Amino acid sequence: MSRIFATAEPDVLARHIRERACELERPCVVALDGRSSVGKSTLARQLATLLDAALLPGDDFYAGGVEIRHDSPEARAATCIDWRKQRSVLETLRGGCDSHYFAFDWKAFNNHLEETPTRIPSRSVILLEGVYTARPELRDLVDVRVLLRLEERARISRLLAREGGISAWEQQWQDAETWYFAHAVSPKCFDIILDA
Repeated sequence: MSRIFATAEPDVLARHIRERACELERPCVVALDGRSSVGKSTLARQLATLLDAALLPGDDFYAGGVEIRHDSPEARAATCIDWRKQRSVLETLRGGCDSHYFAFDWKAFNNHLEETPTRIPSRSVILLEGVYTARPELRDLVDVRVLLRLEERARISRLLAREGGISAWEQQWQDAETWYFAHAVSPKCFDIILDA
C-alpha cells in the first residue's frame, strides 16, 4: 500500500529512504516520478544533498527526437527516454561500481549526445529522477518508487512559466505523459505519494 504525504518535505522523505536503504546489503535505488513541472528535479537535488546520493537525471537519457512526431502517445511514452541505457547504468551502480553515460545534448538539440561522459559514483542511495522512472521495464531494479503530484492548474502554470508556452513539440510529450500515467503506471504502483 502506498504511503501518502500531504507535502513534499525532503527531510521526511529522506528518513524513509534511509530506513529502506538500511534494510539492503547493496545500494538502494529510488525512482522519483511525476508529470512535468511538479518539482521532481528540485526535490531530487535536495534529497541528493541530504542523503549523499548519486543522482541520475532522467532528461539526460532523452531519446525521443527533436522533431514533432505523429505516432501514438503510447509509442512516444515507450521511446521518450532510453530506459535500456538507464537500466545498464543502474545495474552497474547497484553492483557497487561507478558508472558513466553520454547524456543527450540539450544545448545543441540536434539528436546528438554530449561528447564528455557524465560520471556517476557508486553511493548507498541512487536517485533516478524524471518522468518514466517508475516504468515497468525498470521495476526489478527499483527499491522505492515515489510519485510526486501537483494540482493540474498549478502544474500547467509552472510549465508555462518554464517553457514560455506549450508548443506542438511540448504538447506531444504532454500527451505521452498522460498516456503513461493512465496506462503504464498507477498510484498503487508507488511506495510513496507526495502531494505538493
